[in-house]
Amino acid sequence: MGIGSLQSCDFFSKKPPTGKATEASKSNEIIDISKQINENPKESGLYFKRGNRYRLLKEDSLALLDYKKAISIDTTQAKYYSALADLLFDHKDVTGSLTYIQKAIQLDPLDEVAHLKMARMFLFTEEYSKSFVEINTVLRKNVHNAEAYFLKGMCYKYMKDTSRAISSWQTAVQTEPRYAEAHLQLALIHEARKDLLALNYYENAYQADTSDLEPLYGKAMFWQNQHNYKEAKSIFTRMILLDRNYPKSFYNMGWMLMQEDSIEKAIRQFTIAIEVQPDYAEAYYNRGICQEIQENFNAAKIDYEQAENFRPELTGLKAAQNRLQQKMNK
Repeated sequence: MGIGSLQSCDFFSKKPPTGKATEASKSNEIIDISKQINENPKESGLYFKRGNRYRLLKEDSLALLDYKKAISIDTTQAKYYSALADLLFDHKDVTGSLTYIQKAIQLDPLDEVAHLKMARMFLFTEEYSKSFVEINTVLRKNVHNAEAYFLKGMCYKYMKDTSRAISSWQTAVQTEPRYAEAHLQLALIHEARKDLLALNYYENAYQADTSDLEPLYGKAMFWQNQHNYKEAKSIFTRMILLDRNYPKSFYNMGWMLMQEDSIEKAIRQFTIAIEVQPDYAEAYYNRGICQEIQENFNAAKIDYEQAENFRPELTGLKAAQNRLQQKMNK
C-alpha cells in the first residue's frame, strides 16, 4: 500500500494549496469569465484566467487552448509561457515545456515560477546540479519561497542525502505551513522509521488540503502496517464519513476484517468497495478468498474471474484459481 500510493503522487504538479472551491463554483467562474471574453475578446488576461480555472477542473485540453490564445494576443507576458510550460510538463512533453520555460525566462530573468519549473525539469532528468542552480537563483531573490526548499529536498532525496532532504522540507513547511507535499514527504520518511511523527505530518498534509484523503490513507496505513487495526479502522471510519466514494477505505476495512476472521463482515466491505469502484481487482480477489473460505466456490470463481479481467497479473490470483479448481473437482 499506503506508502506506495503516496509516493506515486505527481509532486511536480502540486502547489501549496490556497483552498479549493467546489466544482460547481469553479464552473460558474468559467461561465462568468466566458461572458467577459465575449465582451472583450482581445483581453489576453481573461483567457489566461479561464485557462487557470480549466486546470483546476482538470480540463487540460481547454486550458491549453486558452493559454495559447492568451500568448497569441500578448507575447510579452512571462506568466503565460510559464503556465503553458507547466501544463505540457504535467503531460510529459518535456521538450515542449522547455521551449516555453526558456521563453518565460527571456521575458523575465527573475521569474521565480519559471526558474522553479526549470528546476523540476532537471530533477525529472536527474540533473541535480542544474536543478540546484535554478533553485538557488530563486532563493537569492526570495528566501521565503517554500517551493524552492521543497524541490531542494526532492533533489537531496534522490541523491540519498536524507538528513538534508528532511532539513529542506522542514524549512518548506516553516515557510509555508500549508505546503501539503512537504508534509507528505516528511511523513513518508518518518513512517519508514516507524516514527510516530509521521502521524502528525500526515494530519498536517490533510488539513492543508481537505479535498485530498490520501494523507489520511497514509495515516491509517501507518497503523495497519503495524497491525494496530483498532487505530487503523478508526481512521478509515473517519474517511468513510468524509467521503463514501473513496473505495480504499472499504477495501482496507475488509482486508483487516479478513485478518480477524470476520469473513462475513469482510465480504460486505469488499462488496461496497466494488460498488464504488467496479474495476477494483484486489477487492474482487479478496472477496473471492472470503467466498472460498466459506466454501461458496461458484461465487469465489466468479470473483477470481472478475479480478483476472481487470488485473490478470495480480499476485496470488493464478494460485488461488488453481487451488479453487482443485476443490471444485473433488
